[in-house]
Amino acid sequence: MARTPNAPWLKYFGDIPEHLEYPQGSMYEAIKDNVKSLNKINSVAYEFQGKKTTYKTFFNKIETIGKAYRAMGIEVGDTVTVCMPNTPQAIDSFYALNRIGAVPAMIHPLSAEGEIAFYVNMTKSKAVLVVDLFYEKVLEALKRVDHPVKVIVAHIKDELPFPLNMLYPLTVKKKPAPLPKDNENVIDWGDFISAGKKAPELTNALPKKEDTAVILFSGGTTGTSKGIELTNLNMNALGSQVAAGAGFSMEGMRMFSVMPLFHGFGLGVGVHTALQAGATCIVIPQFTIETYARDVKKYKPNVIVGVPTLFEALLRSEGFNFDLSFLRGMFCGGDSLSVELKKKVDAFLKEHNATIQVREGYGTTECVTASCLTPFDTYRPGSIGIPLSDTYYAVVNPQNDTELPYGEEGEICICGPTVMKGYLDNAEETASTLRRHADGNVWLHTGDLGVMDEDGFVYYKQRMKRLIIVSGINVYPSQVENAIDAHPDVLLSCAIGVPDPYKMHVVKAFVVLRQGVEPSDKIKEEILAYCKKNISRYGVPREIEFRDSLPKTLVGKVAYRQLEEEEVAKLESKKENEQ
Repeated sequence: MARTPNAPWLKYFGDIPEHLEYPQGSMYEAIKDNVKSLNKINSVAYEFQGKKTTYKTFFNKIETIGKAYRAMGIEVGDTVTVCMPNTPQAIDSFYALNRIGAVPAMIHPLSAEGEIAFYVNMTKSKAVLVVDLFYEKVLEALKRVDHPVKVIVAHIKDELPFPLNMLYPLTVKKKPAPLPKDNENVIDWGDFISAGKKAPELTNALPKKEDTAVILFSGGTTGTSKGIELTNLNMNALGSQVAAGAGFSMEGMRMFSVMPLFHGFGLGVGVHTALQAGATCIVIPQFTIETYARDVKKYKPNVIVGVPTLFEALLRSEGFNFDLSFLRGMFCGGDSLSVELKKKVDAFLKEHNATIQVREGYGTTECVTASCLTPFDTYRPGSIGIPLSDTYYAVVNPQNDTELPYGEEGEICICGPTVMKGYLDNAEETASTLRRHADGNVWLHTGDLGVMDEDGFVYYKQRMKRLIIVSGINVYPSQVENAIDAHPDVLLSCAIGVPDPYKMHVVKAFVVLRQGVEPSDKIKEEILAYCKKNISRYGVPREIEFRDSLPKTLVGKVAYRQLEEEEVAKLESKKENEQ
């Protein structure tokens, strides 16, 4: 019989319940039932470029789109790939597929042809929903797919209010190609909806809590990308936990839904948690520094969630010269937030009359997203916080899964209702990641190194594979970056290991300076002085390279692997030239 794991953090819960009641049905039911109980049927579910959609209209759209998918031949258990930016069609389809017992597989709209083919083949998707600008790429990708696939082509302009819908085509640099008339597998969104309106009413039984609700994909940073099966319970539990832990029960909450829908954070917190709480999602199709301030000023969201680069952009954007007192929550996840960046953002918020500070969360896509959050009134520098309700953390010896004493470094493991069902058609990887420990519980092995203190506060160190080993000594890139980011002229940094014949690796740092600050030897010397003061000599960068920007992954994290690959390529080229 499984034992309840240790939970020393409970004394910091305050009014947050240790245990919660979770919706026992589908994602669709969780939203509908709560909206009904809150009497919010006529409230705004989401707003897109100024066009507001009430919950009543949202549910009607779900029925129509569900019927349209059913009319197309999508049955219970079938998968549909959703290759869309943040738009109403993507959100409506996500819940419509859940309504009919089908499974959406969420992918980045900018995925390359080979990636799209890989995802569609892996999930055996029967259809792909794509925005018109990218549908040709999908058709090319489908030439590598070994089964018939229908393509539904949506148009952003169809969801825009007047006169934006008329002006939109004039503002798009690249014009979408007209749909082929001789391909019956390519269906225009308008025709798709018309078929849905004519189709019979839906009569299917709604999905159960243990049924797969969505497939998301691992980033592929440790190998081939894996399909992560998340259940209705996983998604609904996250919604309940985050609402309780972050205070999302606030009346009239407006969520700034800017994180992409293919990402667990964007989908799970930015959309599902908000809708499950009866809030309003401000749906932002594309994040840019240029439009960031304008959108925040226009829509006045209460809550902003994002990755560290979004908060770094807060400091870079020149448009944030207005009062931010309407903000009631700001949450960072998806990557580690340096202590220094947090200090800078908190100071910025205070300067603009916001009464809040950034609260950091942590999690992996294998548990949807956030499973840990810094408490409302207790911050410990460097900590990612404490687990959410009904979620347990343990730090274990990676060699034998035994729990380590407080303060000792090991692998972070998570146990709770958001832990995934498993990897799609990959029993070996599932068994390696979900393991039953001696306490009888199944634990998710994150592949992340960390420490837990005696109060239960968790400190993320690094991916187990993101270590720089200098002369046999472990150097954590995040420690180097924290030291560099402390310099007042530094906006963003990234530390990597560069191969070295004598030390195995040496540290190289890439640094982006604040606007208006020019690179100089003086700043370089000051940065090195900061490093020498704050980290071991093994971690002090051998080289510092100033850049105007750093490469980003599709979800906005710094693409450190790209930088590593660039340095290796330079070394190889140098060797060839010397021969």
